[in-house]
Amino acid sequence: MEKNYRIKKNEDFQTIYKRGKSVANRQFIVYRYDAHQLEHFRLGISVSKKLGNAVVRNRIKRSIRESFTKHKHDIVPADFIVIARKPANDMSVEEINSSLEHVMKLAKGFNKRFK
Repeated sequence: MEKNYRIKKNEDFQTIYKRGKSVANRQFIVYRYDAHQLEHFRLGISVSKKLGNAVVRNRIKRSIRESFTKHKHDIVPADFIVIARKPANDMSVEEINSSLEHVMKLAKGFNKRFK
């Protein structure tokens, strides 16, 4: 995922947590914040140390990024933060992708043309 698609600064995370809307399913929490006019979405990922060691956390983050890259053209231009929950540990890439699709539909994060 390209650099300008990422949220890295703590102040950006805090703004989205405070002002954004959140939705969740069993595996993920997604915060969505429509602040300023963006050309594309931005993504921040949070995976707690409680979920496992660095290898496990990085695998989850890679799977989340892969899912967002796959749906790059279907996602509305907004800021998103994805927080992984404990059940995401045991999921395959396909299961993570389908779970993220579900929670992004709840967050109204997809364009109208997405199925």
